Amino acid sequence: MSELHPIVHDYVNHVKRRWFLRECGVGLAGAALRSLMVQDATARPLGDSSAPQPSHFPGKAKRVIYLFHAGAPSQLELFDPKPELTRRNGELPPAELLEGYQAAFIKPNSAFLGPKYSFAPRGQCGMELSELLPHTSEIADDICLIRSMHTEAVNHAPAQIMMNTGSQLFGRPSFGAWTVYGLGSESDELPGYIVLTSAKGTSGGASNYGSGFLPTSFGGTSFRSQGDPVLFLSNPSGFDDEVQRTSLDSLNRLNQIALDETGDPAIAARIESYESAFRLQTAGPELMDLEQEPQWILDRYGIQDRNESSYARNCLLARRLVQRGVRFVQLFHEVWDQHGSLAAKIKSNCEATDRASAALVQDLRQHGLLDDTLVIWGGEFGRTPMVQGVDEMDGRDHHNRCYSMWLAGAGLRSGYVHGETDELGFNIVRDPVPVHDLQATLLHLLGIDHTRLTYRFQGRDFRLTDVHGNVVRQVLA
Repeated sequence: MSELHPIVHDYVNHVKRRWFLRECGVGLAGAALRSLMVQDATARPLGDSSAPQPSHFPGKAKRVIYLFHAGAPSQLELFDPKPELTRRNGELPPAELLEGYQAAFIKPNSAFLGPKYSFAPRGQCGMELSELLPHTSEIADDICLIRSMHTEAVNHAPAQIMMNTGSQLFGRPSFGAWTVYGLGSESDELPGYIVLTSAKGTSGGASNYGSGFLPTSFGGTSFRSQGDPVLFLSNPSGFDDEVQRTSLDSLNRLNQIALDETGDPAIAARIESYESAFRLQTAGPELMDLEQEPQWILDRYGIQDRNESSYARNCLLARRLVQRGVRFVQLFHEVWDQHGSLAAKIKSNCEATDRASAALVQDLRQHGLLDDTLVIWGGEFGRTPMVQGVDEMDGRDHHNRCYSMWLAGAGLRSGYVHGETDELGFNIVRDPVPVHDLQATLLHLLGIDHTRLTYRFQGRDFRLTDVHGNVVRQVLA
């Protein structure tokens, strides 16, 4: 991966050899070209992202489920108890605390706002979690809670893109795309990177799961949460599988002629996308059909209707996807932007997500998947210790200086809390974890050295962690 990826290496050699034979007028060009075409016919197709790739070293994790809670959940109501903030509720922050501070909307004279809900020790580890998270509390001994995340971005779109691509700029490959680029997929029928959404769409949009400058085959495939996973997956009336296969073979032959002539990776990606879509027509309907899941499983996740789109249903689908060899599954759920009505809305949000998030971890363990699956829960930044909203006095602004996330599964310390914020939840006082360090750590768990997972674009090598990132060894088991 410090060298050229096999796909890129094949493409470069492919173009160089064909250009030489076509342009240089070599006398034996015809015979050489025929030999070359036979050789290329047995090689891995350009743009094929499905075949598993070797990692840099044995990784603890084989796959990822990323529960991205966009909108920025308040760590002060969920994960980071602050009794002192409760005691100082209504007081104005000292001027020196706010020196150089940048928030999105908050006014300089905003008072401290104490946490709206109480905390208590959970599990044998004694991890303090909110009363809003009774089901997450049941898995406290399974999770690694990071209370010292921080980011450079102060608004949703750049912060979401930063969390998912390592940059606030549009056009960079997502974490999921880098993972499939590095490791390939283990599924013969489904894409290596699948995206499921619930609630509202994210501010960062498709950039959160796109391929950026990587070949498009590595980007996330967005599935609908009910019915056919993608639109127009089912054949129209009178167009059966045999007719479709014949038509697709004819189209692929034409594309292959163009690919043999030019070596264009976009054509290879097109061939692969057609084949992936055909395979998906067989696997997709069975995947989305929850009729075979027992009622007690649906109850565990909190699924009221097997066919109704919801965060809970997406969590169960995530387990079904990784069972079928999908390398990276990402759920996007954006409901957490509580600038007002904090107490009521965050309670409602937790009622919709807490049970299913915990059930996913429990279900993975029961199926023997948790030991080699990496589960990530978190948003793009945190919320301010100061109140937003003069009238309601019940909201929090964006806060990038500290926020919380939890991880579970392969290679992580369980029942462990990493990092610490000050008594007001304003700054980090111990073991800060910037975004690039988290990304370096997640790649490490997958067996990837983040400094060696690179792709040359516009004259330089890019990577998920840019020129930053250190593995956070303390969170590793």
